[in-house]
Amino acid sequence: MTTPFPFTAVVGQDDLRLALLLNAVSPAVGGVLVRGEKGTAKSTAVRALSALLPEVAVVSGCRFSCDPSAPDPACPDGPHETGGGAARPARMVELPVGASEDRLVGALDIERALSEGVKAFEPGLLADAHRGILYVDEVNLLHDHLVDLLLDAAAMGASYVEREGVSVRHAARFLLVGTMNPEEGELRPQLLDRFGLTVEVAASREPDQRVEVVRRRLAYDDDPAGFAARWAGEEAAVRARIVAARALLPSVRLGDGALRQIAATCAAFEVDGMRADIVMARTATALAAWAGRTEVLAEDVRQAALLALPHRRRRNPFDAPGLDEDKLDETLEEFGGDDDPDTDPEGPDGPDGGGGQPPAEGPDSDGDAGTPAEAEESGPSQPAGAGSGERSPVGAAEPFRTKVLSVPGIGEGAAGRRSRARTEHGRTTGARRPNGALTKLHLAATVQAAAPHQRARGRSGPGLVVRRDDLRQATREGREANLVLFVVDASGSMAARQRMGAVKGAVLSLLLDAYQRRDKVGLVTFRGSGAEVALPPTSSVDAAAVRLESLPTGGRTPLAAGLLKAHSVLRVERLRDPARRPLLVVVTDGRATGGPEPVALAGRAAGLFAAEGVASVVVDCESGPVRLGLAGRLAGGLGGTAVTLDELRADSIAGLVRDVQGTSRRAA
Repeated sequence: MTTPFPFTAVVGQDDLRLALLLNAVSPAVGGVLVRGEKGTAKSTAVRALSALLPEVAVVSGCRFSCDPSAPDPACPDGPHETGGGAARPARMVELPVGASEDRLVGALDIERALSEGVKAFEPGLLADAHRGILYVDEVNLLHDHLVDLLLDAAAMGASYVEREGVSVRHAARFLLVGTMNPEEGELRPQLLDRFGLTVEVAASREPDQRVEVVRRRLAYDDDPAGFAARWAGEEAAVRARIVAARALLPSVRLGDGALRQIAATCAAFEVDGMRADIVMARTATALAAWAGRTEVLAEDVRQAALLALPHRRRRNPFDAPGLDEDKLDETLEEFGGDDDPDTDPEGPDGPDGGGGQPPAEGPDSDGDAGTPAEAEESGPSQPAGAGSGERSPVGAAEPFRTKVLSVPGIGEGAAGRRSRARTEHGRTTGARRPNGALTKLHLAATVQAAAPHQRARGRSGPGLVVRRDDLRQATREGREANLVLFVVDASGSMAARQRMGAVKGAVLSLLLDAYQRRDKVGLVTFRGSGAEVALPPTSSVDAAAVRLESLPTGGRTPLAAGLLKAHSVLRVERLRDPARRPLLVVVTDGRATGGPEPVALAGRAAGLFAAEGVASVVVDCESGPVRLGLAGRLAGGLGGTAVTLDELRADSIAGLVRDVQGTSRRAA
């Protein structure tokens, strides 16, 4: 087994280490969500934490880690007698993003159930993680059906398995730790709220600290065991401090003054529900115990707010995480408790005993991607070019809820919550012979296949004689995600502020809906002398909102360039994910200017989409008393439908997309 990187050898990342240690002191805090760019020691720190946790006492031979002092009366391996048992290290169980439902919750031994008539249950990862750590790397990419199972287990502290006529229940209380890169998509609000604390991490911009990171990593890679041995003393000290803090925790007093500060802070930042208040109270108590105190101070409440509230104050995915620290300080001062001690001892510090450098300032939430408009305005190679009549970016209208954009028929795309698809989960619609390993047994079909052969197989007892050829795989129907690619005319003819604001608002609205349904959304814009991919196909709502807000307008109308760029995007995405079905939404007045034969070239470009059967819709933005109907002609070339700008309302455009998709599929 590979020697893990020592927890105390992690350079910087003070907030990350503190959040993990607080959960080690008090698992009731509720876990940690670690958000940040790649290569910032997120996974390294989480994996190193398990070595610091105290051993746990378990009932000997129990696969569900029952506590010998208070065994679970409903344990599938029980009943157990009180007392005895053995100690073992706390487990850290990793949940792969692509794990199956059976791997997470456990599975029945089908062969024994059918042949012997016994309810043989094979525990899953939730049972392994009981009284330990359940770690999910890239938690934002976890399939929705696994997220639902995690939510149920986290809420009830138990896992329930109901399938094939067998019911199993076992305890599943664990410390949930997730890591994610926000650039790859956001997390569902239901799961986000289940994490007690959240930490934003970024690589240090200090050269000396970066040098130390590289030095320690190279030393570890050269000799993992030797490197760990050099940090054994620090590891032992932190382990002893965790044990001492756990012992002190029941004696920590959370006074009325601190409780008022907690309640006032949660109210001031308008967080939903009461979970934030409870998590803050538990975190502040753990902070006091970690610092060796029996009294919660205002500084504990402040630190608890910084860890427990940022991910709970987001009203929608467009809001950036974080807290206004000035507002936090004002609230704490206004509702300062009278029962806090006058002393102001040194607050909690990092696991190395203090003196940790403050977290380095990270890059903007989208790196340099938030300023493409500025680069366009000043760069000589940008589509608009100098003197193109470019105007300042127009703000988006208020986003709104859209109707479900569903694709008729059954696809086989990535799991999501939009269109019907054949998936590994969902409702059972039929049965087939398995291709390879059996993953989802269709019990009735299996019994039906085996029943006619029982006499020939010499069956003499109550058990059913089942052979490999009898097994049937369940076919299931769920939902898939789609790709919605917007092609937006940002030329001078479209630069009316009200019109462009409505267009941006509609794109943001569909992007929000895509976030909730696990879709991808892309944005291609054209103006001046060319087109660009303003938003590559993504599920990252934060980056999308920033780039859309900064979209400028002005210049000529290179319609053909926009369509060709969109065709190139879809071609690349088809190679990356051939099962994901696209929808093209072109927002334009239909004019085509710039370049030789712009109208004919646009018609030929539109024909590429029609030939490939891509579902398309053109939002006609033409205005004025004289209308040329150019957008309608473009829609005909695309094989799609055209609507006016007045129909760009939420219900209108969403219904239109659904109708166009259905028309396209029927034509195909």
